[in-house]
Amino acid sequence: MKIAFFDAKPYDKPSFDKYGAEYGLDIKYFETKLNEDTVELASGYDAVCVFVNDTVNAAVIDRLCEFGVSIVALRCAGFNNVDMKYAFGRVHVLRVPAYSPYAVAEHTMAMLLTSIRRIHKAYIRTRDFNFSLAGMTGFDLHGKTVGVIGTGRIGRVFIDICRGFGMKVLAYDKYQADGLDNRDTVKYVSLDELFRDSDIISLHCPLTEETYHVIDEDAIAKCKRGVVILNTSRGALVDAEALLAGIKSRKVGAACLDVYEEEADFFFEDFSGHILEDDTLARLISMPNVIVTSHQAFLTEDALSNIAQTTVENIVRFAKNGQCENEVCFRKGHAEDCKNGKCF
Repeated sequence: MKIAFFDAKPYDKPSFDKYGAEYGLDIKYFETKLNEDTVELASGYDAVCVFVNDTVNAAVIDRLCEFGVSIVALRCAGFNNVDMKYAFGRVHVLRVPAYSPYAVAEHTMAMLLTSIRRIHKAYIRTRDFNFSLAGMTGFDLHGKTVGVIGTGRIGRVFIDICRGFGMKVLAYDKYQADGLDNRDTVKYVSLDELFRDSDIISLHCPLTEETYHVIDEDAIAKCKRGVVILNTSRGALVDAEALLAGIKSRKVGAACLDVYEEEADFFFEDFSGHILEDDTLARLISMPNVIVTSHQAFLTEDALSNIAQTTVENIVRFAKNGQCENEVCFRKGHAEDCKNGKCF
């Protein structure tokens, strides 16, 4: 099979070359993102492999169908960049549901610790032989309450990490995980209660119509003064303008962002020699209590290997059997059809 691999980065290639060779896939790497202007590159291929900032809208899907491309292989868990309603019946969308929940959860905790203990500021100071402790006071995590929105694989790993620090957990998820709520250190609560009682709020949910801007002006108004907000999931879960206003009003004590609502034009690229045209992102980065990383929570050797292996196996299994357990089935009941090989 011939695979057109979009938005390719140097760190993608070793793992995909390894598993692609094992399964006999011919992978062509394109540095450009998939969108309406670049979809012509997919002509002559059997499948496309895309990442979080590639655009798979109706126009792209139509062109893929014209080229005979029937598989869109996502090398990520989220699929908000795909028009799933339009894709149904036209292309098969495969994803990687769990590449390494530990990578993302551990990065979230790393950002939190860096922020509240001023590790990033200490590093810069001591590089200049400045050993003053002025302005470096943080706070203990032990005994604090963390609100976790989304209790899938990543959310549950993050909860385990927080419990190891002696934190209390308030959880919210439309679909509650069995056995997680012990009515003591971990409790499922309403969003309003989570906002009201949490010292720290961490987002680990997918981006849907319901979760879009789950952190907005109204949500921030309900929070404790000085709340710390963490987002390593999807940028549009947070209204960036509302977050900025909350920081300026001192309602938000700190923010740690690995994702950003308008990141597609900036993240994964080097803009160090350019003026950043996104004023909101520039202002957030300029804030002393904001840490921004460039969507790197997933970036560990373990996760990259898992992503490549699962993506390649998804493509091979679907090509061989006409079905794959990791196909994104949009319509209710369609998942069972996929298992029975009755897609479309």
